Amino acid sequence: MTARRASRQLHGGKVTYAVLILFTAGSLFPLLWTAVAASRNNTRLAQTPPPFWFGGNLLKNLGTAWTDANMGTALLNTTVVATTVAAGTVIFSTVAGFAFAKLRFRAKRLLLLLVIGTMMVPPQLGVVPLFMTIAELEWTDHLQAVILPTLVSAFGVFFMRQYLLQALPTELIEAARTDGANSWRVVWHVVFPAARPAMAVLGLLTFVQAWNDFFWPIIALTQNGSPTVQVALTGLGRGFIPDQSVIMAGALLGTLPLLVAFVLFGKQIVGGIMQGAVKG
Repeated sequence: MTARRASRQLHGGKVTYAVLILFTAGSLFPLLWTAVAASRNNTRLAQTPPPFWFGGNLLKNLGTAWTDANMGTALLNTTVVATTVAAGTVIFSTVAGFAFAKLRFRAKRLLLLLVIGTMMVPPQLGVVPLFMTIAELEWTDHLQAVILPTLVSAFGVFFMRQYLLQALPTELIEAARTDGANSWRVVWHVVFPAARPAMAVLGLLTFVQAWNDFFWPIIALTQNGSPTVQVALTGLGRGFIPDQSVIMAGALLGTLPLLVAFVLFGKQIVGGIMQGAVKG
């Protein structure tokens, strides 16, 4: 009887599926509307009611957005920035999180509080001194101006620290030390394998955030230099009457790589989240 009741609880009823379908449709509607708007023209988008199905201008608008926004260069730059930032954040945050979780050193709690405290500071407050530093180094309109300030995040350090407190047994570290492993070998052969699920989740979150980042790139980069996707999109629709269909086409081009990445790696990402939840 107990097994039957447990199996029954794992199956959702009609109401559950209806709610899930409703929320899924609501989540997909903005993407669908972007694709519909990108396939129309400005005149049709201004009419009431607006269109709710695809038109015949999708390829034309995509081509215009690709050319006007220099989207090929922007996509390459954004891929480099997002990949580098995600990899750096995952590696540095994992190492720092391991130190805060398992190592003993002076002022450990104070340093952790300082790291967490930086999360409370609005990023806008650091824009002026950061831009002055970038200008002094002559990095303006270069990708390193966007990459280096975001190679590690306080959230990533705190996230990995909390995960490693539970997922990494202290006995495993002591066993590696007994076998003669130094700190870096412990990190490479013990910490990284144990933290792999959390690293996958943090890497995905950081990649998406870096891909969609607009505030700092629009300050450090220009559209004619080394733009990211978000900076390049600001060049679309300029004029007395902005062409909304071309703007939507550019937004669609900037979103498609994220969708492709999630389709290719979604199973591993979800598996990492579930494995981390079970360990926690």
